[in-house]
Amino acid sequence: MIGKRASTADLIDHLHTLRSEESLEGIARYGIVTDAALGISNPVLRKIARAAGKDHVRAFALWDSGIREARLLALFTMEPTRLTAVEARRLAGDFASWEIVDAAADLFVEAGLLTLVEEFAADEREFVRRAAFAMIAGAAVHLKQEPGVTVIAWLGLIESHATDPRNFVKKAVNWSLRSIGKRSRACHGPALALAQKLAASADRTERWNGKDCVRELTAENTLARISR
Repeated sequence: MIGKRASTADLIDHLHTLRSEESLEGIARYGIVTDAALGISNPVLRKIARAAGKDHVRAFALWDSGIREARLLALFTMEPTRLTAVEARRLAGDFASWEIVDAAADLFVEAGLLTLVEEFAADEREFVRRAAFAMIAGAAVHLKQEPGVTVIAWLGLIESHATDPRNFVKKAVNWSLRSIGKRSRACHGPALALAQKLAASADRTERWNGKDCVRELTAENTLARISR
């Protein structure tokens, strides 16, 4: 039984007992790196995380194992109030999968490390840059008390990188723009204006980003939601 006193070794041993070859084949279809994976689903990992509890030091030991599930468990059990920018950069240096990036981005937002957004966006590494836009998307959705001007200010960053054709960056840029546009009525207008501008671009990636975002930001369900 996994409990709050479980050690790193206890947790990793437990993860190995849950290995699933069938699940490994399934997650590979979603572009998730499986070289160091066991095939355990996120709901199961979150259940283990709740049982194990938060432990910042243990979390970094789990991360250092390099195992996909141990790294996700690490992100789920780190203490956001203790996470520093230095530690976040250390994690970012190991990014090699969109799934890990997106989980880390949620943690970074919860930890209040929004100053890293511009730094990560300027980084040429595909998954580090993705982290910047995953953070924007997460902040737009979850930081409800943050002033709208905070997320609107990121539109310039989105525009600057809307031409990046790399799959995991392109999708995160798109995600961040849509998330800002759906945050509120005040955010919708500026986000839609940028989407329309991108949609008219001669650049293929910008145009794809713009058209896809315009489609979602002008959808009836989106308009109904922000009008409430």
